[in-house]
Amino acid sequence: MGTERRFSESHEWFDVAADVVTIGLTQYAVNELTDVTYIEMRPTGTALTAGDAVGEVESVKTTSDVYSVVGGEIIEINQAAIDDPALLNRDAGGEGWLVRIRTIDPSPVDGLLDQPTYDGRYSV
Repeated sequence: MGTERRFSESHEWFDVAADVVTIGLTQYAVNELTDVTYIEMRPTGTALTAGDAVGEVESVKTTSDVYSVVGGEIIEINQAAIDDPALLNRDAGGEGWLVRIRTIDPSPVDGLLDQPTYDGRYSV
């Protein structure tokens, strides 16, 4: 999208395009979860503070919260992923995105891991 994709230690990825941040789970996280069976995101219009959970992903192994490093408002959820949770298993870094947030301060994303650093710590 607008800037280089960044990654959190809790295995979310973040793409920033102007004031919109798209969040998804990394392929590493999805591989650890194994078969994703259910996705629930907070509804559009929800106000968030940095560090808030935007939703959760359930698999045959566990349930994991999905967190945002930016505050703002949820403006879109990926209904295709909600309807077909296996989309995360197939394309976690693309069509399997989870939520979009409009923020006034995307700068916390800059402090996250870049692709080479994330890959070095968490090889898929």
